[in-house]
Amino acid sequence: MLKNVAAILLDGVHPFELGVVCEVFGIDRSDEGLPVYDFAVASAEGPTLSTPHAGFTMSTTHGLERLESADLIAVPAGDTYTAREFPPELLDALRRAVDRGTRVLSVCSGVFVLAAAGLLDGRRCAVHWRHAEQLAREYPRTRVEPDVLYVDEDPVITSAGTAAGIDACLHLVRKEQGPEVANGIARRMVVPPHRDGGQAQYIQRPLPRSTCDTVGEVLVWMEQHLDQEVTVEQLAARAHMAPRTFARRFQQETGTTPYRWILRQRVLLAQQLLEASDETVDAIAWRTGFGTAGALRHQFVRALGTTPNAYRRTFRGPEAA
Repeated sequence: MLKNVAAILLDGVHPFELGVVCEVFGIDRSDEGLPVYDFAVASAEGPTLSTPHAGFTMSTTHGLERLESADLIAVPAGDTYTAREFPPELLDALRRAVDRGTRVLSVCSGVFVLAAAGLLDGRRCAVHWRHAEQLAREYPRTRVEPDVLYVDEDPVITSAGTAAGIDACLHLVRKEQGPEVANGIARRMVVPPHRDGGQAQYIQRPLPRSTCDTVGEVLVWMEQHLDQEVTVEQLAARAHMAPRTFARRFQQETGTTPYRWILRQRVLLAQQLLEASDETVDAIAWRTGFGTAGALRHQFVRALGTTPNAYRRTFRGPEAA
């Protein structure tokens, strides 16, 4: 049962992402018949921590020993989490927790803590789209899904941005304590009671290209020629490699295949054109390499869970579509 929850404090923790976990699990809502969790914030780096992101400090009386009794350990996002080392004692505590059946949940860049602990090896995971390529590159045994809101690979739950952290927390409550409890908490928070984890993130711009020299020039060429059909053999020739070598290098350096990379870039370009231009869906389909509006719609729905016209309405209002 989900009763005992601990949130991890590290230097640079983002107060809002920490607040997401505190709001779901740290508020007494017993006056509405909702469960009360034994909730605490536990520091991995001393009793007082700085939050440069917000310009103040946080303190707690709990250390890593608090994790030993938790049913759920939540890891919020933080500054520099994508480019720092984490205390070995914390990583050991997380591994022990998972071994004894405790769930761990990350919000946004908190996923890098779980990856550093080896808890994502062989598992699917969600992450904010801005960090997806880096996570896949630095932890190649992790199966990064850059488009989804959250992934439940019990006992490891990972989520993308801030709002997706709320979705993941409510998903876990619903899973353990039923829809009435999850809906009650959501109603108090004034948030949607349920968004499916497979729903796509709204990505603002393409994922950063790989900085590696091996396929970097080919990536630039591909991005500039999204309207053209290309084969792995043609791309390999541009990189002066054998097709099998190129495909292997491409996977290592981007975390995906050439086909999936170019398909994602086409969808991203279509998103940009739908948001910023008055071009018809047919014209956008031609510019993005899908050829027809029907093909664009099929891939758009598959990637984002919505149609091009519905997406345009979301960002530009009903009259735009």
